[in-house]
Amino acid sequence: MDPLSEVLSLLKLEAYVSGGFPLHANSGLAFKPHTGIKCYVVVEGSCWVSVEGEQQPTFLKAGDCAFLTSGKPFSLATDPACPAQPFIAPDRETGEALVMNAPAEGAFILGGRFSFSSSHADLLLHSLPPVVHIREGIGTRVMRNAMECLREEMCAPQPGGALIAQQFVQIMLVQALRLFLQEQGDERTGWLFALSDPQLKAALSYMHEDPAFPWTLQELANRVGMSRTAFTKKFKTRVGTTPMKYLSKWRMLLAGDRLISSDDSITQISFSAGYDTDSAFGRAFKKEWGCSPREHRQQRANKASFPS
Repeated sequence: MDPLSEVLSLLKLEAYVSGGFPLHANSGLAFKPHTGIKCYVVVEGSCWVSVEGEQQPTFLKAGDCAFLTSGKPFSLATDPACPAQPFIAPDRETGEALVMNAPAEGAFILGGRFSFSSSHADLLLHSLPPVVHIREGIGTRVMRNAMECLREEMCAPQPGGALIAQQFVQIMLVQALRLFLQEQGDERTGWLFALSDPQLKAALSYMHEDPAFPWTLQELANRVGMSRTAFTKKFKTRVGTTPMKYLSKWRMLLAGDRLISSDDSITQISFSAGYDTDSAFGRAFKKEWGCSPREHRQQRANKASFPS
């Protein structure tokens, strides 16, 4: 898999469709803090999204999408100056058809959310601004198709529709990340935006595809056709950390996931993470996770056995 697909798989992304709701003229809705990512699609009309702590609201017109990543309280309003009332989710029975009619001078909005069962969701969230705004018409054919299919599923529910709707929302998130990367990849720092650079994308792909390989700075630099010095400087500038620190973190994230999702021995996992001995692996693991591999596996087992 490519680096983006591998990170999303590691984070165990789950998508949910919350439903749709009208936003009337001269009104606003206030939403509480949240975990993960909230997603809103303007089906008809237009509105503004304001996130607590952000100076400028974002204008959304029909066909636009907004992905909210900070978890802070936010509001949706037809005018950012409108007072916002607490949002109360509509009481809809499962399988009930959704009628999508925007009120006069208002909007109709579809909502969804994404949760991450991994404790390292910040690997993605910290790479993104509080509002990822995807405008209709800017290379959004895939987004548009997914949106139309989602709309059809919610207007005329069919058996299995909830699962299909989740898949369409997931497609929208991945495509939104692609479009955001194309638009702002050269302006931001982080592994996600480094994927817009062919040489760094290749280096990240090598590390993700074969984390057990005994990578060195020189080997990576050779693979992407750069000098060691130039590669290190470019990687740190664009990704925000050195190549070897990134590789170590990625290996430990994979190892941590494998410790709790498989019965593989610690020795097997240490080899898969590129370490020849359990002791060297244990030191690197404790530096990243704050506990030994054995403690990490046991903590997760206890948490699963005794949910709070």
